[in-house]
Amino acid sequence: MSGCSLLFFFGAILIHGCIAGRNWDYEPLSLTSYSSDENLLKITTKVDRLGRSEYAFSMTLNWNYDVDKDTMVEADVYHCSSGDEEDYKIMPWSIPQQPFFEYLNGFYKDAFIKNVGHCSNMVQFEGDFVPPWPKNVYILDKCVANGEGLPDIAPEGYFKLVYKMTGQVEWGFTLIVKVEHKVI
Repeated sequence: MSGCSLLFFFGAILIHGCIAGRNWDYEPLSLTSYSSDENLLKITTKVDRLGRSEYAFSMTLNWNYDVDKDTMVEADVYHCSSGDEEDYKIMPWSIPQQPFFEYLNGFYKDAFIKNVGHCSNMVQFEGDFVPPWPKNVYILDKCVANGEGLPDIAPEGYFKLVYKMTGQVEWGFTLIVKVEHKVI
C-alpha cells in the first residue's frame, strides 16, 4: 500500500469510528442504595446476570412523598484504571446540584429516559415536565443502557456514579461499572 492509500485507509477507519457512536461497552459490577426514610422513599437495587457475559441492573423506587422546590439532585462520576477505591478521580461528567424539576427537563429527559425508558415505568413526557411528580412504585427491570446521551468516548477502566437526592428525604445510589472499548 502506498503512503497515501495507507493514510486514506486509516482516515476512513477513524471517520467510521466517529460515525459509529460510542466506542465503549460496560459491565455493571455493583449497585447499592440508601434512603434516610423508607416510609417516604424505599429503594432496592441489584445487578442482574442475563447470560454468560451479559449483565443488567434493576431498581425499585417506592416513592411516597411530594417533590417540592427544595428537592435537589446531583451526581458525580469518578474513574480509575485499577478499581481500587483510593484511585478514583472525579470526571467532568457530573450533574451539578440542581432543583429536581430542572434535572427532569435536562439530563433525565435527554439521557436517563433514553437509556431506561424501554425497561421501566418511569415518567416520560414531551416538552417541559409539568408538576407534580407522581407518587408511585417505579420499577426498572433488567435495564441495559444503550449509552444515548452519554459521552461517545470513554477511557477504559472503572467508573463510579454517585447519585443523590435531597429534600424531605435523602436517598441515592452508587453504581460501579467496568468499561472496555468495543471491538469493531
